[in-house]
Amino acid sequence: MQARAEAKYIRMSPRKVRLVVDLIRGMGIQEARHQLAFSRKAAAGPVLKVLNSAIANAENNMGLNTEDFRVVEARVNDGPTIKRFMPRAHGRATPLRKRMSHIAVAVGDGKEEIAAPREEKATKKVAEVQEKEQVAKADTKEKKEEKN
Repeated sequence: MQARAEAKYIRMSPRKVRLVVDLIRGMGIQEARHQLAFSRKAAAGPVLKVLNSAIANAENNMGLNTEDFRVVEARVNDGPTIKRFMPRAHGRATPLRKRMSHIAVAVGDGKEEIAAPREEKATKKVAEVQEKEQVAKADTKEKKEEKN
């Protein structure tokens, strides 16, 4: 069973938030809380809030015991970018991109296996290509036999 929480439009660069999220991915929830509490990165605050929210969702909304839960999924997506300009020398202006992040965290017991859909699709495509090649070889053999 998994419980999720998401924070949107956090005014931090996704690149910087991903550094913090990568630290806690796969950890137990208590260990992840300690890691975030003592991290010196500014992004640790919002990530900790989302983690605590996911844990609270598991306990209150789903009625689950969260003692042995882990951070099953943690991702950071790009939000909208606010575009501004900064005046520079000789009457020029350079663009400023104030980036935002969407932070999503899922906690669970880690017993469910999350299938990698990209790998499954890749193996299916490889099998299809090999099958088409075999059919093409069989067709060319039949054509050669017909000619002889």
